[in-house]
Amino acid sequence: MAINYICRHCRSFQGRIESNEVTESQLGFDSLTPEERKDIIAYDFNGEVTVKVTCEHCREALEAHPELSLLASPLQ
Repeated sequence: MAINYICRHCRSFQGRIESNEVTESQLGFDSLTPEERKDIIAYDFNGEVTVKVTCEHCREALEAHPELSLLASPLQ
C-alpha cells in the first residue's frame, strides 16, 4: 500500500509512504471524524491512498490572505 500526500489547494506532490506496515492509527487517521476522513482521504482501485494536506506555501498564503479560503480553488 502506498500513501500519497498532495496539497489540497495547489495539488503539488508533498510526499509518499511506501509501506504495508503503517497503520491508520500511526498516521492519525483514527482520530478523524467520518466527515473529515471523507474530505481528506481517498482510496483508489489499486489500493493506494491519497491524503489531502495543505503545503507550506499555501498555508502561508492563506494565513496572509484569509479571504482566499472563501474561494473554491484559491491557489491553483
